[in-house]
Amino acid sequence: MNNVDGTRWYVVQTQVNGEARAAQNLLRQGYQVYVPRYLKRRRHARKVDFIAKPLFPRYIFVAIDVTAHRWRSIQSTFGVSRLVTNGDDPAMVPDGVISTIQAREDEKGFIRLDSRPAFAPGDKVRVLAGAFMDSAGLFNGIADNDRVSILLDMLGRKVRVLLNAELVAAA
Repeated sequence: MNNVDGTRWYVVQTQVNGEARAAQNLLRQGYQVYVPRYLKRRRHARKVDFIAKPLFPRYIFVAIDVTAHRWRSIQSTFGVSRLVTNGDDPAMVPDGVISTIQAREDEKGFIRLDSRPAFAPGDKVRVLAGAFMDSAGLFNGIADNDRVSILLDMLGRKVRVLLNAELVAAA
């Protein structure tokens, strides 16, 4: 964002699930809007698909020149709960935050998230769901893009089990 003209990024809190509506209405008023989104993996009826979700639920970014724009109109825009402020003044997003988020976008405009689990071999983990729900084990490694290998203590010995990464959490 070029700050020469005084335009900076600010944060708008939207109504629940109102990010798209708020963005559309702010665009209609002539504001530049940024709604970072990512693809969330969803499992339903033994099927896996991906849906676009906001990176920051209930928050979007809007570019404003507070000296030139009538920014108070943002407060009464459909889909907007409020412009985040410090006292009476809009709370400015620090320089570089938006460009850092945008740098993680893929060719379709979705933010790439690190899907690798943040475990080291030997870390204690717990199974969240499935046949081994509530079992404790040790993280063994990454099997492939979607699955991790853990060691479960079963019948007095360690058994290696492959599970979806989303089913494993730190113990």
